[in-house]
Amino acid sequence: MKIASQGYIFIGLGLAGVALGWLAAYFGWSRAGLSLAGLGLLFAGFCAYFFRDPERPAPSDPAKLYSPGDGRVLSVAREGPSDIVTVRIFLSIFDVHVQRAPTAGVVEKVVYQKGSFRAAMLDEARANERCVMTLKPEGRSEPVVVEQIAGLIARRIECWPKPGDQLSAGQRYGIIYFGSQAALHLPGSARCLVKPGDRAVAGMTPIAEWKN
Repeated sequence: MKIASQGYIFIGLGLAGVALGWLAAYFGWSRAGLSLAGLGLLFAGFCAYFFRDPERPAPSDPAKLYSPGDGRVLSVAREGPSDIVTVRIFLSIFDVHVQRAPTAGVVEKVVYQKGSFRAAMLDEARANERCVMTLKPEGRSEPVVVEQIAGLIARRIECWPKPGDQLSAGQRYGIIYFGSQAALHLPGSARCLVKPGDRAVAGMTPIAEWKN
């Protein structure tokens, strides 16, 4: 299983704890040393699992928009006066946290917005710190907007593309650390295909389809 490079430092910290624990045990602090080694091993193992980044086949249907993240669909609703439908997906600490582009297109802009750090499964998380990427799909006049949203524990978001970059559908474009939310804002020309409670897999689960 491939591990995202962002996880190496955390895995290294866990393994350093293991080494320090064994060193402490060697010099006579057996109970404390073995406890530290055990905790370090658990932390390293959890981080290796959390930062896993599985290879996935690229989606091939240009008529579909795919999930930007792994997790459970929290809500599907119009959150403003326009006809834009927002799909919110909760990523628990057990989900893959690498985000993928929902469709092929050109990045128009990337905006980082400061905000709160509420639990990502709550409605209040809509005001959390986030990174908003606007993508102009190939052959479409309306943009698609995706958000990476921080959570209660997640305090770091990485979004790698820059304005003008060309993304392919299912391409990795960012990562959120330790629990979060992803949102996909669908224009009126797209029809949503999921409902609250559904499970989604980034780059594989069709979230919506173009109406024409």
